[in-house]
Amino acid sequence: MAEQDAKASQPSSTGSSASGATKPPRPPNPVWRMMGLPNFRFKLPSRNWMIFLTITGSWTAAVVYDRREKKRIQKKWAKLVEHIAREPVEVHQLPRKLSVYISAPPADGLVSAREHFNEYVKPILVAAALDWDAVEGRKEGDVRAGLAERIRKLRKQKGEPSNEPIEEDVADLLEQVRKNTGVEPYTGIAGDIVIGRHSWKEYVRGLHEGWLGPLDPPVEVVETLKPAAFTLPTTESPAAPVEQPATPVGPSAEQPASTTQDDASPTVGTDAPPKEPEKEVEKPAEEEKKSKKKKQPPPFNSTADYTNSHLSPNCPSKLGPTTVIPFPHLLGFLNFPIRMYRFLNRRQVAEEVGRQTAAAVLASYGPYSAPSEGQSGAESLEGGSKWEQQGLLAHEEKEWHKTVRDRKDDNGKERVWLDDMVLDPRIAERMQKFVLDMGAEERAKRIATEKEESWLASLWSSKKEERDDE
Repeated sequence: MAEQDAKASQPSSTGSSASGATKPPRPPNPVWRMMGLPNFRFKLPSRNWMIFLTITGSWTAAVVYDRREKKRIQKKWAKLVEHIAREPVEVHQLPRKLSVYISAPPADGLVSAREHFNEYVKPILVAAALDWDAVEGRKEGDVRAGLAERIRKLRKQKGEPSNEPIEEDVADLLEQVRKNTGVEPYTGIAGDIVIGRHSWKEYVRGLHEGWLGPLDPPVEVVETLKPAAFTLPTTESPAAPVEQPATPVGPSAEQPASTTQDDASPTVGTDAPPKEPEKEVEKPAEEEKKSKKKKQPPPFNSTADYTNSHLSPNCPSKLGPTTVIPFPHLLGFLNFPIRMYRFLNRRQVAEEVGRQTAAAVLASYGPYSAPSEGQSGAESLEGGSKWEQQGLLAHEEKEWHKTVRDRKDDNGKERVWLDDMVLDPRIAERMQKFVLDMGAEERAKRIATEKEESWLASLWSSKKEERDDE
C-alpha cells in the first residue's frame, strides 16, 4: 500500500513533458535572408489552388497581351491614313465615299458580320474621315440582287432602253437637291470593300448580272412574280355583295331585316352574317401588305448565258477597284479548340484586315492577275482557268457549316455560295484591286517602331506651306 501511495504522489514524467515542453518553431527559409528579405514564413497554396491560379493566370495574360497587340496594330494602320482626314475639301464638292458589302455568314445572322466590320474595318475608315455606304444582305443572294439592281439603274439613267421606268428613291431626290444647289459629286476613285468569301462570290455574280444581263426581267422572273400580283382580284369581292345592288329597294328588301329582329338568333333568315364581310375585307388588306414587301428578285441571267450576252455599252473600261476583307467564322462545338485559338490571336486578323483597309483608303490599286497564257478565255467560263478573283479567300468555304452545303431544297435554283465562281473575260479584265505600295509598307513599319511622328509632322507642315503659297 505504501508503494502505491508513493507512486500516486509522484507526478508522471510523460504528463509533465507533454504539458510543459513545446515543439521548437521551424527556422525560416534561408533563401529569404540571402535575398535580403525579412525572415517571414511563406506557405504555397494547395495543389488544387495552384492548378486553378495557373490556368486562369495564363488565360488572362494571353487575352491581355493579344488585345494590347491588336490595339497597337490598329493604331499603326490608323496613323498611316490619318493625314487624309486633314486634307481640305472644297465647299461645293462631296467627299469620297466607299461602298461596303456585308452579308450574313452561312448558318448565322447579320450581327456577327456587323461586329466584324465595326471591330476591324470601321476604326481605320473613321481615322481617315471617309464616308461609306453599306449594302447588307440577310440571306444568300441579297448582295447579288442589290448590286445588280444598282448597275441596271445606272444603265437606265445613261439612256439604255427599258420597258420598266426608273424607280426613284430618297437617294435620287437627295442627288437632285444637291445638283440644284451646285454641289458636285466626287470625281476620283471610290472603290468597294467586300467582307467575306460568301459576299465576294455574290459581288462577282452581281457584276456579271448587272453588266451582261438584260434590263427587263425575263419571262421566268415575271412568272415567279405573277402569283403575288394577281391573287388579289380573286379574293377582294365576294359574290353576295356584288349582287346586292341588283335587288329592288322596297318592302321585300326590308323583310330580312324584320326577320332578324323577330327571331332570337340574329343569324336566322340572313344570307350573309354581319361579321363575315369584315373578315373578307381584312384578308385582301393583309395580302396587300405582304405583296408590298420587297422580295429578293431571281437572277436575270445565268452563268451559262455569259458567252451569248452582249456587254453593256455604258460599261467602263476599268471597273472600280475592290478589296476583299477576310472573315474567319467557324461554328460547331467540335471546333471549340480552333475557335479558342482564334480568340487568342485576333491580332493576326487585325494585321491582315488593317492592311487591306488601309490600301483601300490610300486608293492605290492595280489589275488582278490574268490566267496563264496557255489557257484561253473560253476555259475561264468552264472554271478551268485560275483568275485571281476565283482564289481569294477560298479557304473560308471549308469552314462553312454543313447545313449550308445541303442542296435538297434547291429545286434547281442557283446557289451562289455553293456554285463555282464563273468569270467572263470581259468583266474579269476590267476588275481592279487595291494594293498597298512599298512606300506605305515602309511607313507602316516606321510607325510600328514609333519613328513616324517626325514624318507626319513634316508632311503636314509641307502641305500647309503649299496651301499658304497658293
